[in-house]
Amino acid sequence: MNYFSSDFKLGILGGGQLGKMLLYDTRKFDIYTCVLDSSDEAPCKIASNEFYQGDLMDFETVYNFGKKVNVLTIEIENVNVDALEKLENEGIKVYPSSKTLRIIQNKATQKLFYIDHNLPTAIFSRFAYTSEIEDAVSNGGLKFPFVWKCAKFGYDGTGVKVIRTISDLEYLPNVECITEELIHFKKELAVIVARNVSGETKIYPVVEMKFHQEANQVEYVICPARISEEVAKKAKIIALKVSATFNHVGLIAVEMFQTQDDNILINEVAPRPHNSGHHTIETSYTSQFEQHLRAILDLPLGKTDSKIAGIMVNLVGEDGYNGNVVYKNIDKIMKMEGVTPHIYGKKQTQPFRKMGHVTVVHTDLKKARKIAEKVKNTIKVISE
Repeated sequence: MNYFSSDFKLGILGGGQLGKMLLYDTRKFDIYTCVLDSSDEAPCKIASNEFYQGDLMDFETVYNFGKKVNVLTIEIENVNVDALEKLENEGIKVYPSSKTLRIIQNKATQKLFYIDHNLPTAIFSRFAYTSEIEDAVSNGGLKFPFVWKCAKFGYDGTGVKVIRTISDLEYLPNVECITEELIHFKKELAVIVARNVSGETKIYPVVEMKFHQEANQVEYVICPARISEEVAKKAKIIALKVSATFNHVGLIAVEMFQTQDDNILINEVAPRPHNSGHHTIETSYTSQFEQHLRAILDLPLGKTDSKIAGIMVNLVGEDGYNGNVVYKNIDKIMKMEGVTPHIYGKKQTQPFRKMGHVTVVHTDLKKARKIAEKVKNTIKVISE
């Protein structure tokens, strides 16, 4: 099929920043795009050929949207999977598949998938309701500290909490959830694997992620990760095994823990472009977004090597600010060496909302790290 400058239509479920960055490359290739998002102010609205507002979890909305396109992909996992399955049965190509999304949408199901396929992950327990956890603690079946995660709809740090005492369980939603052993890790790592329809597979360098303790969001992504070759090899082998087991098409980002004894445990995965790959726009021969397009359209995959070291800094709304966004001191960071800001196009800021990111590239990773720290301390996402 001719995808370029043709009548072919690519559908994207979700119109946020990931979709917006994916559209950079659909524009480059002149691929016609249709986007569905719940917000009329979604970042993708200005860059897609056709934009539709609607509920991504509503069966009829997703199904009717999917009938308009030739290939359907996602930029967020929280979509109606039943609609995707019906579309697949009617001949629409959907990547990632409804089967993959059914597993990933529920953290309990995802964890069981790892256990069933001998993929290493932290010890966990499954609960129908959060209220059941207190009994498990009282009976000695669960010991502090542990991590609580809601099974569904967690996103960007929401739905995750470290539990150290019974009082930490207060105010948590009474929903299906899991608890995980709290891993005292050395580093949090991530690996992105690309796989096209024909089965060609390529892997990106291992990155290191630094998280904001309060918001549980990524603050920095460092590429390459500051780990030994042996640990990097372990991480890549596990990521490739995850990819092969899911038999996915597109990208799959595998988040991992490097334990104190240098073993690798899978935290969770995302079958789409991912925050840990934003740096690839500036650092890689082929960005994760272009690679995702190549994979779902069954085109040859691009080179995944890094051209230069890079660090991504997430830009999130400052605590205490709500309203029309202002990027304070953005002119100052743009004077710094190797700095490129990406602004997502969200007009309203709120505490810890992802509003953009900055990539810092340098031939010396240590110098890039210092510049990234300076960027973080200089730019502030506030409101009018």
